[in-house]
Amino acid sequence: MGISELLNPEAVLLQVEAEDAADIITKLGGILSQLGYVHDDFVEATLAREASMPTGLPLSGAVNAAIPHVDLNFVKRPAVALATLKRPVIFHNMVDVEADVPVQLVIMLALDQPKSQIETLQQVASILQKPEVVERLMAATRVEEILTILEGLALPA
Repeated sequence: MGISELLNPEAVLLQVEAEDAADIITKLGGILSQLGYVHDDFVEATLAREASMPTGLPLSGAVNAAIPHVDLNFVKRPAVALATLKRPVIFHNMVDVEADVPVQLVIMLALDQPKSQIETLQQVASILQKPEVVERLMAATRVEEILTILEGLALPA
């Protein structure tokens, strides 16, 4: 299943204000919880995982991303949430955990199968390796634009 099928339009936040990484994780996770995709402890577990295994990812373009996610047992049914931020918030680098990454694009994964987690991470990586796609996502002013961008990509299945 592709990202565009997993992305619930209600779980897309555009040009949102966030105080820090925990704030945007809480906002996106809260939406997934309200929509019934994840268990009540999903946000807490995602924050704990982010503290020990950060997901900030420096990209080649002007915008950096983060891909917060957590173990499968916190998920009821698969979903993806996405946020573009007005101003960057600091996540820690997934490779060098001591380094800060100013992030403006957050793609939260809530997946319930190991195979789908790997496939979806590959799809997200494919998106993030294309600066022009990241720029289009950041420029979107409507949820429909995000869905159209993601549906139009030829992503690995």
